[in-house]
Amino acid sequence: MGARTVNTSFFGEMLQSIAERGQALIDRTRERRGVAGERSAGLIELCEELLSGRGEASGVALARQILSRYADLTIGPRIAFFEALANQFGPDRARLAAAIEAWRQAPTDENAAELHVAAEPRRLELMRRLNLAPNGTAALVRMREQLLDALEHREDLRGVDHDFIHLFSSWFNRGFLVLRRIDWSTPALVLEKIIRYEAVHEIRDWDDLRRRIDPPDRRCYAFFHPALVDDPLIFVEVALTREIADAIPPILAAKREVIASERANTAVFYSISNCQRGLTGVSFGSFLIKQVAAEISKELPKLATFVTLSPAPAFAGWLKRELAQEASKAIDAADRAALAALDGGVWAKDEAAAERLREPLMRAAATYFLTARTRTRAPVDPVARFHLGNGARLERIDWLADPSSKGMAQSFGIMVNYLYDLDDIEKNHEAYAESRTIAASNAVRKLARPVRDLVPVEG
Repeated sequence: MGARTVNTSFFGEMLQSIAERGQALIDRTRERRGVAGERSAGLIELCEELLSGRGEASGVALARQILSRYADLTIGPRIAFFEALANQFGPDRARLAAAIEAWRQAPTDENAAELHVAAEPRRLELMRRLNLAPNGTAALVRMREQLLDALEHREDLRGVDHDFIHLFSSWFNRGFLVLRRIDWSTPALVLEKIIRYEAVHEIRDWDDLRRRIDPPDRRCYAFFHPALVDDPLIFVEVALTREIADAIPPILAAKREVIASERANTAVFYSISNCQRGLTGVSFGSFLIKQVAAEISKELPKLATFVTLSPAPAFAGWLKRELAQEASKAIDAADRAALAALDGGVWAKDEAAAERLREPLMRAAATYFLTARTRTRAPVDPVARFHLGNGARLERIDWLADPSSKGMAQSFGIMVNYLYDLDDIEKNHEAYAESRTIAASNAVRKLARPVRDLVPVEG
């Protein structure tokens, strides 16, 4: 830890020194150019200047200046900057046309290489050069987060977003990521971020955090990147248990029986949180789960079962849409009548009312997980897409497993166990990737209502 901090600090200080020397060069050059240099004052002009080609020192300084000016922009000018990236920093059209013609005339490897280079948007090289500034990677991740906000109303900026994802997928390649265990000895700066970034089950305070990472039957692991010092990319919380967990309250309880880690035979992944919204679309989770499973297995070779306790964030919305249809293919008349009692939400506190809803609601949930698809044939549920795509099996649906207000609102308390059987992961992954086949236990399949030609749902 100490060596890594020293090396990172040294590298950062070196970049800072290069930027400061380069800034002096830029300032002297602009003094010589006088009024003409004022044309480079705008942010877009500075970007063009950066792309025009400079020495390393002045290029780093200019990149730092651009990112500094960008950070001061308000929403309107920020969107104007994104518009410029979309419209003024695309491919060099003249060069691309010439490359296309050359390829038509002579489809050689050399002309193919030139066509590839000519087709690349200029903004990709701009982003690469901006990344050379001190803390440039973090600044670009924040920039992409702000672009995502703009995309909610500006589909014309989608091309810029694709370029961010293209670069981030390389820069945040698995080979660059570092897995670190988070425990009570982890620096407070990192622990504060774990509290802030927890997206599945809120961490209420420091005592709550300690209960999740300090006892011998609890683990937390996170991926870090050298360019984002002490800022996790994604983390997973794990409970070591004697059986597959079927509810979240016992796991998060302040007063519970703590077991010795060597007595555990099951690792329950009960919370996975992405920390950097600007890295949405760059997948870390599959690597994280598999590497954490490998790490825990080395430490505790008696562990035999690796399973999640996952939320179902889109189930309640789907069920409400199905119930609103006069003739739902997923819900029959008898279940529709029973599920009418879901309105109001008071049923969960009435044991008799809850028991009447149990069978129809579990049947609806199984039907949802096995048949509700988007137009691309992927499962509607985003958590299901993630785990099934990673090769997990839909093992069990858990009744009233999350009675919190959030859990009731998004899934009527339903949670799911996805089983990571290390012998079947690759087979399940291939089946899902090729034909969107959902690996599921017999218990879940027997529970679901047979549905044919279910209308796909946008998602």
